Amino acid sequence: MAVPRVVSTRFGAGGEKHRHKPEHDRERAAVLNLVRKIIRVGRVTEPHDADPAPLEGVVAATADRLHGSVQVRQVDAGSCNGCEAEFSAAFGPVYDVERFGVRLVASPRHADVLVVTGPVTKNMAEPLVKTFEATPGPKLVIALGDCARNCGVFAGGYGVAGAVADIVPVDIEVPGCPPSPDAIVAALRQIAGR
Repeated sequence: MAVPRVVSTRFGAGGEKHRHKPEHDRERAAVLNLVRKIIRVGRVTEPHDADPAPLEGVVAATADRLHGSVQVRQVDAGSCNGCEAEFSAAFGPVYDVERFGVRLVASPRHADVLVVTGPVTKNMAEPLVKTFEATPGPKLVIALGDCARNCGVFAGGYGVAGAVADIVPVDIEVPGCPPSPDAIVAALRQIAGR
């Protein structure tokens, strides 16, 4: 059995010897090359429109009270997860909606906006109402996708309680099956005002 070539010997916290191996040099070089590339290229995101479309009425008044910082809680009320995939992409590094002051939060108690996807199933009707009630005001509700707007292909299904607007008041609807990350970013930018 071949003994690995020892370049240097170092001692750890407990006095044990650590051997420096040549493969660590290759790993270190790969990481440094990646860091250099990140510095050289910079941030790469999708371009955005200059200004979001203005909101009107009560929705505009509520959005103004949020002062450009929007905390979002996403609720899956019974969707096929297509909208969730696009919603996740909107918060990913390519579309990066967080650069416009929009942040995901883990609790409805910290949220300003509820984004609801999918038709509301009978099992999710009560949890959706409780989530809505737990969200402090001023708050907005976005129905994301065709299923949230009008039940889509699930309309009339035995396990469907109805569209989101049938269970809680909806302020903004984002059409699409699923809506593109661009459409999701545009809707959230309208609320953030950035």
